[in-house]
Amino acid sequence: MNIIIEKLKDTDTESLYQFEIENRTFFEDMVPSRGDDYYKYEGFKVRHESLLDEQVKGLSIFYLIKDENDSILGRINLVDIDESEKIGFLGYRVGQIHTGKGVAKKALNLLLKKVVELDLKVVKAKTTTNNIASQKVLEQNGFKHKETSDKEFEMNGQMLEFVNYTWMNKQSFCEDGLEGKSIL
Repeated sequence: MNIIIEKLKDTDTESLYQFEIENRTFFEDMVPSRGDDYYKYEGFKVRHESLLDEQVKGLSIFYLIKDENDSILGRINLVDIDESEKIGFLGYRVGQIHTGKGVAKKALNLLLKKVVELDLKVVKAKTTTNNIASQKVLEQNGFKHKETSDKEFEMNGQMLEFVNYTWMNKQSFCEDGLEGKSIL
């Protein structure tokens, strides 16, 4: 399956809302709920506009993962971008019917190419101990396991911890003469 990642636009509101509604139960099995208000269209629109504003300010970059028919397969984002430290934080989610097909792995690979273009040095990510698929996607794209939190939290009746990962832009570090030096 060919996929692209496309920057979030104001015209994506309705199709993205439908994607989120269709996948709510699936997502909430893997990550904490965004709450009922997120799934009311008017509230969703306000949240969408807020994300677009954040993107314009350069604080985050939000992408939709799409197929060749322009259908939304998922989302992948760089948030809390710190330009001075050249660090961003990764988030992604793939719709239930598209899991197990390599969509997340391919989308993350595309995103990391954009990270190189943006000259970010480090991307951090976290997932939960029960989300083995996400851990594999991160590791297959060069993320290194940094730590598993010793703080447990309960989600959907399970006690979980966060698993933290880091990806380093080797090209950027080579250009800065920092290759092989630990900055984290």
